[in-house]
Amino acid sequence: MSDVVLRLSGVKKTYQSGEDGSLPILQGADFTLHAGELVALVAPSGTGKSTLLHLAGLLDTPDEGTVEICGQNTHGMADAGRTALRRDQIGFVYQFHHLLAEFTAQENVMLPQMIAGVRKAEARSKAQDLLGLFGLSHRVKHLPGKLSGGEQQRVAIARAFANNPALLLADEPTGNLDVRTADGVFDELLAAVRGKGLAALVATHNEELLARMDRVITLQDGLIVSR
Repeated sequence: MSDVVLRLSGVKKTYQSGEDGSLPILQGADFTLHAGELVALVAPSGTGKSTLLHLAGLLDTPDEGTVEICGQNTHGMADAGRTALRRDQIGFVYQFHHLLAEFTAQENVMLPQMIAGVRKAEARSKAQDLLGLFGLSHRVKHLPGKLSGGEQQRVAIARAFANNPALLLADEPTGNLDVRTADGVFDELLAAVRGKGLAALVATHNEELLARMDRVITLQDGLIVSR
């Protein structure tokens, strides 16, 4: 059985710029990510980093080429199928935590599980375990507004792990934190990813973190290349 979690083949994406212009972003990008592999994506702003993550996360569709998640070719897949695959196999972490302010830390981690059909009691137990993994056992009942920036981002990471994804996509996951807090959060993120054997694609500009990844890629002329 293949351990390929994410495969992009010949992916092209162009955006319209104004009425007559077009802006090519990806021009035949190829990329393969294996289970247990952590890859850093380092690319200047405007070169397609966010576009690549959106395509990999099934938040957008390519103009040409294919995106495969856990062996499933998503080309032509109906919205319901893409939504289910995204919910069950992909975890997202963004620079800003995007927690729901009216729900506690525990409830924020419970919600994606309950949307996936997990019973409330089981979702609560899993949320407690995940928050404990990130050192937040004493903060499960707190609303996001009562948490520090680092704690909020830890909750967001715990939420990304809630449905046992095969693939983790992270866009500057520590970019909104001070250096010391960022180092601690990234330590915990890497430990959790490696401990669970996930495949992870992490966009970051933190040079100190790159040495801890398995490999580093960048975007050049619309293609994915090793850095």
